[in-house]
Amino acid sequence: MIRRRDFLIRAGAAALASPFAAATAFARDLAPPLADKAAFVAWGKANTREDPVYLERRFDRYKEVLSFNDLYTAAEKRAFLLTPRQEFTRPEDKDQAYVAHYIDIGFGVTITPPGTMGRMTSALQIRNGEKVLEIGTGSGYQSALLTYLTPRVYSIEIIPELAARTRGVYDRLIASGYSEYSNIATRSADGYFGWAEAAPFDKIIVTCGIDHIPPPLLQQLKPDGIMVIPVGPPGAQHILKVVKKAGADGPSVARSDIFGGKVIPFVPLTGGHQTNDGAG
Repeated sequence: MIRRRDFLIRAGAAALASPFAAATAFARDLAPPLADKAAFVAWGKANTREDPVYLERRFDRYKEVLSFNDLYTAAEKRAFLLTPRQEFTRPEDKDQAYVAHYIDIGFGVTITPPGTMGRMTSALQIRNGEKVLEIGTGSGYQSALLTYLTPRVYSIEIIPELAARTRGVYDRLIASGYSEYSNIATRSADGYFGWAEAAPFDKIIVTCGIDHIPPPLLQQLKPDGIMVIPVGPPGAQHILKVVKKAGADGPSVARSDIFGGKVIPFVPLTGGHQTNDGAG
């Protein structure tokens, strides 16, 4: 097994020249134990040098997430175990990183519970190499998780100060060895309108609630692409899996509720669309 420091010594120059290539190789190389807590903690101490307290808490939450069938594949399970969620909270909230409820990160924004994020990620059915767009960077945890599934991650945050803070978190973690986070392209903009310059996308994940599916996002989704999005009135959304299908009369969508009708509250998607099209 290649340790994080050893990898960086060999691949540091390549990471600067081509961050996607170096990060992808690194992420693929990591293979944490998926079944045994003691083995995972020992592996983490040797390979990531994380505090074993957080490794233990992550594995405990992982087992609970599995019990609710929120992670489907081995790749998604590995991504969950590799992502240091405590690094994406505010420092004073690190001890709450693995609890099963929303955590305030400031700016009127929260981190979604681990299980909800796990199921939303799994519903995307991401294949390596696919291009994924996230609407609502927030803490940065979701996009970090995505980098273990594909090296092509784009994320938009409408709050400039939060976008800058989270970019700083990525950069700090990249410098400490998480080179896979170099794969995240970020911008501060109104996510309702997507990222036209980088489109089309294979998958889109929206991490804030809205009462309809934004037409620009649907336009930027490839045929047969998947979007996961919380849709409904403020504080009472249903998380939908939207599959775009091409047809002779134009594209159509198939929708399903990934939580079987359960209401899941999300902070609202804000931006110019609220005045442009009358949406609340």
